[in-house]
Amino acid sequence: MHNNILQSGNIGKSVRIERIINRKTGRSIIIPMDHGVGAGPIQGLADLSLMVNKVADGGANAVLGHMGLPKHGHRGYGRDVGLIIHLSASTSLGPDPNHKVLVTSVEDAIKVGADCVSVHVNVGAHDEAKMLEDLGKTASKCDEWGMPLLAMMYPRGPKVDSEHDVEYVKHAARVGAELGADIIKTNYTGDPDSFREVVKGCPVPVVVAGGPRMNTEADLMQVVYDSVQSGGKGVAIGRNVFQADDPAAIVANIAKIVHEGYSVDEVYE
Repeated sequence: MHNNILQSGNIGKSVRIERIINRKTGRSIIIPMDHGVGAGPIQGLADLSLMVNKVADGGANAVLGHMGLPKHGHRGYGRDVGLIIHLSASTSLGPDPNHKVLVTSVEDAIKVGADCVSVHVNVGAHDEAKMLEDLGKTASKCDEWGMPLLAMMYPRGPKVDSEHDVEYVKHAARVGAELGADIIKTNYTGDPDSFREVVKGCPVPVVVAGGPRMNTEADLMQVVYDSVQSGGKGVAIGRNVFQADDPAAIVANIAKIVHEGYSVDEVYE
């Protein structure tokens, strides 16, 4: 991840990317906390500052959220942690929650000290064309300002039978890379062989999304392990971390796999 950006020649991006990745491993543990716009103050995110501290204590490389995150306590106390500002939004109450619109500019993210920005695109949704246009324009603006861009690329729409099908996921990931994203966040495809196809078909680093709550912590760790073994460059896990009984401990276990090379069994020995 780090080398890709260094090779681009963009000094601003290379400086900022070091705030959200581990320099030794080239991998990242990102904790998304942008759910307050889409779903409201769900369990675990009633107090953003408290949760930021917990995941930072566990060893998260970065947290991701909207402009309210830095304005209400990000880096206020406790451990330092990278900041990714999410530029896209929709709510579950809207007529089409899959239509993400830009609500924040790259310049505004810079003003609050962002190390990276993110944009959400639902490939296959009714308003795909507008979201693709927004991604392309944002990528251009990020190049201008030296700001790394993470694209959340999900296959969602009438033609998509399964959001985890490798054919759809690898297409969505490739779209994000083609339109200028530096990092892709997308769904895990269910097994290492198929996820390897996603990584192979995407010229920029891929981090796997955590998705809905999993049955057990061990199930989550297996996904983390398999995705990294398949060439993934880390994880972006929200609910499975901030809704856990001990978010710091969950992140610490994820870090053992992502940054220290542990197997799932070794994590629990």
